[in-house]
Amino acid sequence: MELIALLSTGEGTWAQVSGLIKFGEWEKIILIGNDFAKKFTVEEKKNITEFIQIDTSKRIKELRDEISEKLQGKISGLEVGLSIASGDGKEHMALISALINFPVGIRFAALTKEGVIDL
Repeated sequence: MELIALLSTGEGTWAQVSGLIKFGEWEKIILIGNDFAKKFTVEEKKNITEFIQIDTSKRIKELRDEISEKLQGKISGLEVGLSIASGDGKEHMALISALINFPVGIRFAALTKEGVIDL
């Protein structure tokens, strides 16, 4: 399964994404974030296929359209693991809307004390 993770401002929220990358079993990893998010690093860069830069200052519909356009052709499976531990409501809604309009199934992924789980 592919992991799609939103990276927004606030490096403290990136630990969840870093853990998902480090401890999860992903075929491909797509990170989505603004210019600030390009600073994200993880010890193991396994399978990080792509970083997609978005303009989070856009209005929600335009942000959804930008995400849809930039994700076009990058998702190969019927469902994805999704992390929205980072970001705000507008960014979450735009990303989720873009994904369900493909259509692709979504499994929310989280890192817990027990490891990576689907919610």
